[in-house]
Amino acid sequence: MLRELLSLNVFGFFLIFARVGTLFFLMPGFGAAYVSIRFRLSIGLAVSFVMMPMIAAALPGMPGTIAEMVLLISAEAVVGIFLGTIAFIIAAALQTAGTVIAYFSSMANALIQDPIAEQQSSLFAGFLSTAGMVLIFVTDTHHLMLRAVADSYTLFVPGQPLMLGDFSEIIARRVADSFALGLQLASPLVITALTYYLGIGLLGRLMPQLPVFFFGMPVQISMQLTVLTLSLSGILMLFLAKFEAAYIDLLMP
Repeated sequence: MLRELLSLNVFGFFLIFARVGTLFFLMPGFGAAYVSIRFRLSIGLAVSFVMMPMIAAALPGMPGTIAEMVLLISAEAVVGIFLGTIAFIIAAALQTAGTVIAYFSSMANALIQDPIAEQQSSLFAGFLSTAGMVLIFVTDTHHLMLRAVADSYTLFVPGQPLMLGDFSEIIARRVADSFALGLQLASPLVITALTYYLGIGLLGRLMPQLPVFFFGMPVQISMQLTVLTLSLSGILMLFLAKFEAAYIDLLMP
């Protein structure tokens, strides 16, 4: 047993860990500040150990110089950063949707600590981000990220030059898609709010004595909460479908 352990490709193991470990430090849910660093490190080492027998044959040998070794490990870390950033950008769509909903429901000043975004966010943004993250883990969608990092060794072969131009283009497209998705998720409440603004504006013109601000805000908040309750399942299902689609292209057929 000791001889088998000593004969393991230690360099190959840490080469895999450079990509997998970086992913776990950025992946939504695992990479959050409330998750212990020891837990992230342990699960990254465990996943790397499991993937080792399947990927070891495709890994390059140990370079002859320290500089080449640093470049090889850095390239693997860049691939892990790329894969983790895609998930982080798509998850940010819920943050965008919650912020837009908060503005249109006059609750933009109701801030809470968002554990997903790791900052003060609006009440709706924190709720949607937490609900979306729970849905990802409940439906085992996070396994797509693990499968993507395993299949990435066929797309981004260790030791080969990185396609940094393609990386930049994909990240830019994902940012644009994430913002558009956030607006789509918030569209039911945006349409309702615009219709309400139009109606309350006409009512204010027809009844100048009506205190529009004190009369309209409670109605607006209760109406937006009702619409959010009715459309919440559709919002989360659409987000889950888009999250899956973001990684489908990185998986082997």
